[in-house]
Amino acid sequence: MKTQKTGQIGEGLAVIFLEKKGFKIIERNYRKKWGEIDIIASKEGILHFVEVKAISNLNYNPEDNIRAWKKLRLSRAIRTYFPDRKMTDEQEFVVDVIAVFLDFLNKKARIRMLESVIL
Repeated sequence: MKTQKTGQIGEGLAVIFLEKKGFKIIERNYRKKWGEIDIIASKEGILHFVEVKAISNLNYNPEDNIRAWKKLRLSRAIRTYFPDRKMTDEQEFVVDVIAVFLDFLNKKARIRMLESVIL
């Protein structure tokens, strides 16, 4: 399956996962030419910038695929998000990673969330 389609399926499952955990989805796919944020959600007054990594090859950890350039692009997008949405820089936020393991053959998915990761 194409990488883009795998990513779309993974993001959709991540949204469902977050909503079941009590998160409110604010926005999806916030894009700027210098970076993208997959999901922006809130819970208990804290803003969560969520990077989703979905794979169908179950032999490695998808979060290991977040390289330095991706971290830099994500960081730039987050710094842009606050003024772009007219939010104060005093808003508490964290960066989370959701790993989605897709088993297309058996039509199953497994999700792991790493909270408050450091860029």
